[in-house]
Amino acid sequence: MSNLMSGKTAIVLGVWNKWSIAYAIAAAFAREGATLLLTYQNDRAKPAVEELGRELGCAAFYPCDVQRPDDIERLAQSIQSEGRKLDVVVHSLAAAKHEELNQPFIETSREGFQFALEVSAYSLVAVAKALAPSMKDGGAIMTLTYLGSTRVIPNYNVMGVAKAALEAEMRYLASELGPSKIRVNAISAGPIKTISARGVKDLSKMLDLVAQHAPLRRNTDTAEVADVAVFLGSDLGRGVTGNVIYVDAGFQIMGM
Repeated sequence: MSNLMSGKTAIVLGVWNKWSIAYAIAAAFAREGATLLLTYQNDRAKPAVEELGRELGCAAFYPCDVQRPDDIERLAQSIQSEGRKLDVVVHSLAAAKHEELNQPFIETSREGFQFALEVSAYSLVAVAKALAPSMKDGGAIMTLTYLGSTRVIPNYNVMGVAKAALEAEMRYLASELGPSKIRVNAISAGPIKTISARGVKDLSKMLDLVAQHAPLRRNTDTAEVADVAVFLGSDLGRGVTGNVIYVDAGFQIMGM
């Protein structure tokens, strides 16, 4: 690939460490010539995100806890006041309380449900609303989802419900933002051994199952997901919106 995103400015929400999908996407954007912006959740996360961002030549860093409406608004105001025009927004955020992933789904608490849906799903709506005005020439918004949105995945529980909501939101946003030339899509990555994914019980068994039954007979890696993000964020993906694109070695097609 060669400078597929040259001249584009991309903001990535969700970078925590080098093993995250968000970091792989940010690195791929930088490789393809994009001007890169990153957010960090809080002061505890700031040093790690800034260190990773400097390695990638990141142009700016912004605090943004998506559970705080004021943070999202300040993020939008900062970008506008700096005169930045956004071309790509990556929403790579998801969270659920540990106990909700380690008990039967029917035991999901009201608080745990609200937390998972707010962070993992509603935040896409809030971020899109805040940042779309800075996408003056259109562009691409993308989010990360998983097969648990449409199939029952043991121990995924409330996160599956949150991802189902996320995918529905993606379609509604694609419809409403299309006239502004903003495309909205979701990438459904196969299970990857990231630090956050380790919170799902029996992750190793899930990885073994996919490697045994996926058409490609292997698991997914973050670089594959990142390259699809480049496709969606670049002009190559100019005709694609409202879609869930699977990057899971083909596992989603298998019945058993």
